[in-house]
Amino acid sequence: MGASLSDECAEAKLVEALGVSRPSVRAAVRSLVQAGLLESRQGDGTYVVADDETTVALLRVIGAADQIEAQLVRHSLEVLAAREAAVHRSAADIEALRVAVAGRRDAKVKADLKAFIEHDVAFHVTVARASHNALLCEFIASFEAVMRDAEHAARCMRVPDHPHREFHHDLYEAIQRGDQEAATRAAVHGLDVRERHLNAVGS
Repeated sequence: MGASLSDECAEAKLVEALGVSRPSVRAAVRSLVQAGLLESRQGDGTYVVADDETTVALLRVIGAADQIEAQLVRHSLEVLAAREAAVHRSAADIEALRVAVAGRRDAKVKADLKAFIEHDVAFHVTVARASHNALLCEFIASFEAVMRDAEHAARCMRVPDHPHREFHHDLYEAIQRGDQEAATRAAVHGLDVRERHLNAVGS
C-alpha cells in the first residue's frame, strides 16, 4: 500500500496493461476511491490505502470513532509494537528506523512538513513491522491517514524536544539494544509528552 496511481505515467501504463481507454481507467479509479481501497490526496496523487474489504471496514470504523478513543487505541497499539519490536526486530528494521529518525529530525529542523510526515509515518509503521506481528501491523497501518493529516502533523512538528534527547531516538536505541522495558518506557513517555502538548495547543 502507499503507491501513487494518479500520475500520467501510471495511468498510461494501466491503459496499456488493461487494454482499455483512459476514461475507463479513471472511472475504475473513482469507483475504488468510493469503495475505500484508494485515497485521493489533493495535489499529491491517488494512493492504495487498502487491498481487502476487512481493512476498508476497519478504516471506516476508525474514521467514525471518537477522536480521543481512537488516540487511546492507537497509542496502546504503539506501546505494544515498541515492546515487541525490541524482541523481534531484524537488522533491516533497525536500519529503516535509523533512517526514519534521522529524516524526521532533519525535516523538523528545516520545518519541512511534507518530509516530516513521510519520515514520522515511516518511523511508526516500521516500529510495527519490526514487531513481526502481521495483525498488529495491519491495525497500526489503519491509522496512517490520521498520521498523515497535515494539521495534526504540523502540531506534532512543534512539540518541543527534550533538551538532551528525543523520544523517537530513545525508542530507536532501545529497540536496537533489544531492551523491552526501555522501549516501552520510551513509547509511553513520548506519547504522553506529545499528547499533553497537543491538548495544550488545542485548548
